[in-house]
Amino acid sequence: MEIKKIKFVANRNWLNKNSDFKPKPIISTIPDWYRKMDRFAKIPGTNKFFIGPDKGKIPTWKACPAVFDIMGTGYTYLTPCDLTFFIDKNNKIAVSIDDKSYKDFCSSRLPMQDFITPTGYRDEHFAWFPDWGISLPEGYSALYSQPFNRFELPFLTISGIIDNDKIDLPGSMPFFISKDFVGIIPKGTPFAQIIPFKRENWESEIETFTISEIIKRNKQNSEKYRKPDGGIYKSNVWEMRKYSW
Repeated sequence: MEIKKIKFVANRNWLNKNSDFKPKPIISTIPDWYRKMDRFAKIPGTNKFFIGPDKGKIPTWKACPAVFDIMGTGYTYLTPCDLTFFIDKNNKIAVSIDDKSYKDFCSSRLPMQDFITPTGYRDEHFAWFPDWGISLPEGYSALYSQPFNRFELPFLTISGIIDNDKIDLPGSMPFFISKDFVGIIPKGTPFAQIIPFKRENWESEIETFTISEIIKRNKQNSEKYRKPDGGIYKSNVWEMRKYSW
């Protein structure tokens, strides 16, 4: 597989390749709750596994390559300082930053008119101002998003796409804070996932099948991939991608 290069462009004069909390492959930030989960379902209160009709152990979402794949794809920005969120005298959520070097890293901002507040989050708007821009090869863009499946994080970063082969200056990234959260977001927290991709034009078509064909296809799929204890997709279909530093 051809290797492409992503370049992270420092937007502060003291940053370099040895800087703490520089962007990194997001797979290095896989959370402990994911790492510690069992690959197979256990009977509550025991160390015994549930056994399915096929005599194999029943896999959990931890055994799903698709879940792991999206959580480990691309790179991530990390918070370079501690951020303290508190309720101010107007009963609004606000942010405080003690590190003078990063006073402008995160701030409140005017609401985006007509942008719907996600369920479970406060109406107040905030924005990250990343320390790093991104430069990509010609014809490539980057998807910026909340780190996928990181529902435990007390914020929601809004998604966007930038043609980073044409511009490498960082911009503000809006985000919302959970209604249940006050406290510290510690430095080193992944706050955005960055996935480079090639810009291509696509067209679509529809393919249909008869009932008997659908039954046959599903039966063949189950026979091929639903083996006891799973793992067939990962070993026979999945293709590893590397995001190195």
